[in-house]
Amino acid sequence: MIISIGTTRKGIGPTYSSKASRSGLRVHHLYNFEEFSEKFRTLVENKHKRYGAFEHDVEAELARYKVLAEQLKPYVIDSVYFMNKALKDKKKVLVEGANALMLDLDWGTYPYVTSSNTTIGGVCTGLGIPPQTIQKVVGVVKAYTTRVGGGPFPTEQLNEIGEYLQRVGFEVGVTTGRKRRCGWLDMVVVNYSTIINGYTSLNITKLDILDQLDEIKIGVAYKVDGKTLEGFPANLSLLENVEVVYETMPGWKTDISKCRNFADLPVNAQKYIHRIEEICGVPVEWIGVGADRDDMVHASDLLLNEDEVEEGALNKCIGRKS
Repeated sequence: MIISIGTTRKGIGPTYSSKASRSGLRVHHLYNFEEFSEKFRTLVENKHKRYGAFEHDVEAELARYKVLAEQLKPYVIDSVYFMNKALKDKKKVLVEGANALMLDLDWGTYPYVTSSNTTIGGVCTGLGIPPQTIQKVVGVVKAYTTRVGGGPFPTEQLNEIGEYLQRVGFEVGVTTGRKRRCGWLDMVVVNYSTIINGYTSLNITKLDILDQLDEIKIGVAYKVDGKTLEGFPANLSLLENVEVVYETMPGWKTDISKCRNFADLPVNAQKYIHRIEEICGVPVEWIGVGADRDDMVHASDLLLNEDEVEEGALNKCIGRKS
């Protein structure tokens, strides 16, 4: 059976396939161009054998790579020593992840995933830095849940709520231009992501998109045949048939885009943030209230104390109610 995974179709999968088959070309090959050219021609021949004849101007492509190699050369360094020297010199290193947990090759909704590790583990494998150097892990979570591409999406709203979130939130895939699928915040997914990534705090983005809703739902658990699942299922056939257990909270019906302190937020918005904290046991540190860079609430006064996090996080993160 052929399934549509819904990728960007930009060639990331074939690139990682070459890497895994140990036939890929690496940056250092560019600077022995005779060796690079030989390996490149062999790679194209192998693709012809596997996929059949297709048009590809090998010599034109090699000429393009030769130009690109010279342009790239000033920026090529030994990244392992560069990164670890920065850490040894006590410099701050900020690593930004993309795609999030559910598109991770190992831990996401396989096969509806990307080709790489998008979890915290990708920081170590991608940069060559040891795990103990990672001091703070901020989980970036929308105030509602979205997905672009295929795959099961339990809290998806195929109704006016989903259309509202997509329209007001300008939810369009950056690379593909496709409309994102939208639904209520899925805390089962957030809890699962928290277990794997070990978030020290959360950044809740786009809270303002919920401003005009009368009520807001949070998916807090999955049930199958009346039985609550302990966590997020790997079996997609099971995931497609879960019943989502929702908690319903009142909306705040107020423009929050000018808020800059947690106390400025409407009471119901504060309760929504507090409930997210309670469910996953991780403090919310930042709250996005608009599209501009400065549209942010630093919720330092909201942070749970360390005892609350340490004692409550494990049970809450695996989906058990306290």
